[in-house]
Amino acid sequence: MTSATARVRTATVAAGLVGALAALTACSGGGGDKTASPSPTPSATATSAAPSASGSRAVTGASAKLQGSWIATSGGKIVALVITGKKAGLFVTGRKAWCQGVAGKDSGMQMIHLTCPDGNKDRGTGMVDSVDGKGMTVKWSGKIGEETYTKAEGGKLPSTLPTKPKH
Repeated sequence: MTSATARVRTATVAAGLVGALAALTACSGGGGDKTASPSPTPSATATSAAPSASGSRAVTGASAKLQGSWIATSGGKIVALVITGKKAGLFVTGRKAWCQGVAGKDSGMQMIHLTCPDGNKDRGTGMVDSVDGKGMTVKWSGKIGEETYTKAEGGKLPSTLPTKPKH
């Protein structure tokens, strides 16, 4: 397989992941018919704004700069991070579970707090180091460390996908 073919396949997979993750985070609550009874979803515990017994942190407000779909590559896998309001969802190709949680202001910093149903803590808590209209750098407390994302605009993938820097 040529590198051009691999890039096209990677872009196609990433586009599907961004769309699927965006749909998942959009469906996990907020807006919509207030009279309908909410359906039970795993997001009820992971996206709570209040601190829980498990130690998850609360965010005090959503950040406009964090909103949207973000793509990175790490270890040959595509990482899709979607932030809508104060809700966040993350999917990594090759993993069966996706993670969800909150993103926004926490103790004066832009933070992302995720819970993964498979217990993975690689991207449990992330501090946003920098963010603009094109990219975002997050320092994760888990073994992933620093990760750079490119913003996906209008359901389209960025022209280049960032890779994790080699140390």
